[in-house]
Amino acid sequence: MQSSLLILGAGPIAERLIEEIEALDSPQFTVLGVVDNQPPEQYSPIADRWLGSCDELDQIVARVRPSRIVVAIENRRDRLPLQALLDSRVSGIAVDDAIELYERITGKMAIEALRPSTLILSKGFRNHGAAEVVARLVSVLAAVIGLVICAPLLALIALLVKIDSPGPVLFVQPRAGRQGHPFGLLKFRTMHPTTAAPSEWVMDNIHRITRVGRYLRRFRLDELPQLVNVVRGEMNMIGPRPHPVSNHATFMEHIAYYGLRSTVRPGVTGWAQVRYGYANNLDEETEKMRYDLYYIKNRSPWLDLRIMFATIGIVLFGQGAAQVRHPAPMGRDLSWPAAQRVRAKDLVPVLADQGTPRPTTGRQ
Repeated sequence: MQSSLLILGAGPIAERLIEEIEALDSPQFTVLGVVDNQPPEQYSPIADRWLGSCDELDQIVARVRPSRIVVAIENRRDRLPLQALLDSRVSGIAVDDAIELYERITGKMAIEALRPSTLILSKGFRNHGAAEVVARLVSVLAAVIGLVICAPLLALIALLVKIDSPGPVLFVQPRAGRQGHPFGLLKFRTMHPTTAAPSEWVMDNIHRITRVGRYLRRFRLDELPQLVNVVRGEMNMIGPRPHPVSNHATFMEHIAYYGLRSTVRPGVTGWAQVRYGYANNLDEETEKMRYDLYYIKNRSPWLDLRIMFATIGIVLFGQGAAQVRHPAPMGRDLSWPAAQRVRAKDLVPVLADQGTPRPTTGRQ
C-alpha cells in the first residue's frame, strides 16, 4: 500500500526528493503536493504542485489527508508551523525529515543538504570498537580462504596475461588507504603499458585494454590480487573503493565530506560499487560519494553481506569495470539543482565545475 506524502518546503531538497520517489521502479509513496510560503518559480519542475502557504497547513492537511508530512524546509528557524505539525503528529500523521527519508529511499546521502551538526549528532558511523574488529577478522578469513581456493585460477590468469601482451603480470598503483596513507594496490594488468600519462577515466583508456584484459575486467577477475592487500591489512573485503593517490587531493577539494571515506579501510568491493559502478568524471565521483557516505554511516555485518551477494551477482553476469550502473533515478540527471552547487570548502560539493583539472594518472 502506498503512503501519501505532503512535503513542507519547495526548495532544491523537495525537488530532488520528489524526483527520486517518482523514479522508483515500485513507488512506495504518492506525492500529494508541496507547501511553502512562496510558490515555486514557474520554471521549477514542482511549480504545479504548490498547495498553499505554511500558515494554511491545517486546512491543507484536512483537505488532502496525507499519511505523512515530510519536512523539507532548509532554513527552519521561525519558518516551521510547529503547532500545525504537532496537531498532525498527535492525530496519527507521521512527520519525517526529508533528508532521512531521502536516505532510506535511495541508499545514499544528500551531501549537498548536510550540515556538520547533522553528522555529529547522527546515530550511525559505528566504525570503531567491536564493529571494526569483526569486519577485520571476517575480511582476513575470507581473503585467506579466497587465495587458497583461487590459487589455480590466479596462476592461469597470470599465464594468460603474460602470453597475451608484453609487460608485467601485475599492475601496482598507488592508492589512498585509511587516513589517506598510500599503499600499492595489486591488480592483474589489463592494459598495454604506456610511457605517457593518459587520463584517469576508463572511457579515455578503452583503446589500451588487452584481449585478455577485456574479459578480466568484465568479470572483475583483475581484482583478485587485492586479496593480498586485504591480508596485508591495507584493505578490507567491503569498504569504499580506494582512489589513486593522484586524485585524492583533487577530490578532497571538490567533494564535500570526502575525507570521511578514509575513516574506514577501503574495500575490494563496496556499496557505491554495486549500486552505481565506475565513475568517469567528477560528477559521477560525487554521486558515488553519496553512496560511500551512506555505507560509512550505516555500516553493519548485514549491509556487508548484502554487498557481497550483490558483488557475486555482478561477477557472475559479467557487469564489469567498464560499466556504470545507474539505479532508477540516476540515468537522467546527476546534478542537484543549480542553487545547491557550491564548493567543498563550504561543505557542499561542486557537481559541475568545468574549470576543474582532470586527474591524469593512467588507470589499469
